[in-house]
Parts: sequence; structure tokens; C-alpha cells
Amino acid sequence: MKKKQSTYLNRRNFLASGIATGSLLTQSRLLHARSANEQINLGIIGCGSRGGNLQEIFGKIEGVHVAGLCDPDRERLSQAAIRLTHVVDTWTDMRHMLDSPDIDAVVIANPNHWHCLSAIWAMQAGKDAYVEKPLGQTQWEGQQLIKAVKKYGRICQVGTQQRSDPMQARIREFLHEEQALGSLVRVHVHRLGVRKSIGKRDLALQVPNTVDYNLWLGPAADLPLYRDKLQYDWHWMWNTGSGEMGNWGVHIVDDVRGNIFRDEVAFPTSIAATGGRYVWNDAGETPNLQFALLDAGGVPVTIAVCNLPRQENSQAILGPKSGYVAYYENGRYEGQRKRGAAFDVDGKLIRSFDGNGGDGIHQKNFIDALRAGNSNLLNTPVEMGFASTSWCNLANIATRASSPDEDSQVISKVFGEQAHQDALDFMHRVTQAHAVGSASKTPQLGTVLHYDTENDCFSGAQADAGNQLLKRNDRAPFTVPEI
Repeated sequence: MKKKQSTYLNRRNFLASGIATGSLLTQSRLLHARSANEQINLGIIGCGSRGGNLQEIFGKIEGVHVAGLCDPDRERLSQAAIRLTHVVDTWTDMRHMLDSPDIDAVVIANPNHWHCLSAIWAMQAGKDAYVEKPLGQTQWEGQQLIKAVKKYGRICQVGTQQRSDPMQARIREFLHEEQALGSLVRVHVHRLGVRKSIGKRDLALQVPNTVDYNLWLGPAADLPLYRDKLQYDWHWMWNTGSGEMGNWGVHIVDDVRGNIFRDEVAFPTSIAATGGRYVWNDAGETPNLQFALLDAGGVPVTIAVCNLPRQENSQAILGPKSGYVAYYENGRYEGQRKRGAAFDVDGKLIRSFDGNGGDGIHQKNFIDALRAGNSNLLNTPVEMGFASTSWCNLANIATRASSPDEDSQVISKVFGEQAHQDALDFMHRVTQAHAVGSASKTPQLGTVLHYDTENDCFSGAQADAGNQLLKRNDRAPFTVPEI
């Protein structure tokens, strides 16, 4: 495949570039540095499962006090408060929490459609923020958060916690300093994890009276819900979630970007994708089977996402079900959360890696950067979290906007014939292992979208449809501001 011009953003360039936190901003943030023994009062926004995890993790960091909780679901809010051993302030409206002088920084763990607006409001209120992935549902809102971090001079860490696992540095040294496996050829990313049907109601779901639904919706459109549950299953609706691609996908892509590409490829330049919702006749909208082929600076990356159960005794892929395989000229590297392994061309184990997943270390990294008033210390600054999210957002856009009848010769011309055929073979194995469609039918990728990283727009046959999905029409007054 021919090497193409791409957008590069390695750590060195990131620290020196105008789009990152430059020296002037670092100096200004040093004015907000805190002493080592000064207590930091945190507010937790979102009291679901991940919010509860983060509440516990941050609560164990020396000098950190969980001072407030916020959730529009009063039942969740009260349960989260009970788990604490001290009295805590609670709010259903985050704007009131952000107005409180007793809150120094916030941890954002509410649904995806709220992430960027919550963080921007925090910046505007003079608070630092730890925000969970994905960093927005759209490219535009993520870009506004990047601008807000710069404008207001705040600290913002993105919750891709594997970045802080010490194992990652050893992996990069093995792959790039020792160059034990030679040149990179291609990468396969996979998230094959079963999800249950979310149901399909005849009558719209009645939201529990313990939930302030206006605050729960925020910028999302007020649409009737025909799924069985309000909470968590919002992941599988385009209005509030990003599907499994934007859920687990961001974690895995972030590992690939950091370990395999060393953050030198910020965004893919061409994307072809396909996907749909199979087997379940439920109210879900996001694919439970999805594939994307991306051009990452001249290296093809294929992503497979499947939430369906695998047939007994079938082997869909080589490597972990939630992880990736990077193929090199002299072998392969298999990566996943907390562990990794390298093999030679004959399949013999060369090196293994063990880690801790990064939870605890990543959150303390945020606190350390906050104390120092120096965003250069962050392991996942906002630009890096946005880039990893973007791969998944762009794959979702290509899935939604493209036509399924793209000429295979066009795809082969863009990505290379070998890369295209490899993607088709990979897709076929995953599809058949999960008993989707005809055993003789190979899934086809849709229309290629070309992404202009400088102007944030698409070109190609379905460019207009793709460009419409780069920004969302927010529900007033919960509108992401243009910074």
C-alpha cells in the first residue's frame, strides 16, 4: 500500500504545537499550582457503574476528598451518597455543582452525549476535569472542548486509563526501540463481547419519576424510548450513545494509537465501513455487528465489533476478543488490557507483558497534574483522547452515511488490493463464527469516505451525508458553545 500523507501528532510535537498546551499556557497554569498537602475537593458527575468506580478510586488518593455528587436520577444519587463514609453535598443539576466554590475539580462519568458539554461548562466555571471516554459523539464538540481547555487554562484528563499502565512503556520499547518484529504491515482491532437484547416496546417507556428527564437528556433530542430500560442501554441509541465502537472501541484504538503508532497518526484519512443490527428484533439502533477499514498513515487498520454470541467451537480471530493484533514482517504482537504477547512468524512466543490496567495510576496522574498546575504531565491530555475517539466516531459515520454497494475496485484502489482482501477475509471469519447471514456470502464494505483533517470535512461519493454527522443539533438550552 502506498504511503499517504496523514496527520501526525507524537508526544514531542504535541507539546510544541499550537494545538496543544504550549509553554505560555503551562506557565499560566502554574499560577494555579497547589501545595502537596492541600486538599482537593472533587465532584462526581454521573453515579452509574463507572461513576461509582471512579468515586471509589479517587477517594483512595491521598489528599483527595469526594465533596459532591451529581446525577439527575435521585435514586442513583442517594445510593451513591450512602456508599460514602462522610456527609456529601448532592445535586441533580450539574450547573449548581459547578457554581459551588467548595468544588475544585469534577469527574465526568455521565452518558456519552453529555461528556463534552459537561467538561466545557466545568472549564468555564474554573474547574479542572477528568472526563470519561468517548470524548464526544461528534468531531465538532470534541474540538470545542480542546479549545475550551486552552482558552480557560484548565487541566483535562481523558479516561483511557490503560495509558497509565507501566506495561505500555515496555511494549513500545520492544516494538520501536528493539524493533524485534520488524516493519508494521497491518493491524486488526476486535471487540467481540456479547450484549443482550434491549427489548422493543409497543408503548413508549415511562421514565421513572425519580429522574429529572430534562436534565438527563441535556443536549440530546427528546424522542420516545421503546427500549425496556432508561439507564445503560442509552449506549445503543445514536441520540445518546456511540455503540460498542465508541464504547470499548475507544479503549482498544487508544492502545493501538499509543503502542503501535506512538501517537504519530492522529486521524485516519480514508474510512470504509459496514454494519447493522442482526438477530435481535429490538429497539437498538447502533450496530451489533460492525466492520471498518481505515487508512492510518499508509497502514491498514481493520476494526471488528460484534455483540452476538459465537457459535460453539468456532474460532473467529487470532488474538484476544477485546484487543488487537499488529502484524509485522517478522511476527505479530497481541495486545489487550493488562497483558500482551509477541510471537515470531512460526507462532513461537517471544515476549509476554503483564500490567494492571491503569486504574488508580491514571486518576492519580490527573491529580498530580492538577497539583502541579501543568497539563504537560497528563498521560491522556484532551487532544490524545479526542484523536482516539475520532477513529471510532469516523467509523460510525462511515457506517451510517455510506452506501453498501461500493465498487470493490474503488476500495482496493484506496487501501490496496491486499489490504482490502485481508479485511474481507477477516470480516467473513467473524461473521460466520457468529452465524450471521449466509455461509457463502462475504460482507462488503460501504462507500469510502476521505477525511480532510485540516478542514474537518469529508470528500467522496457520500461526503454530504457524512458531513451532516460531524456536528449535532443540540437541544436548547443545553448547547455546546462555539469556543
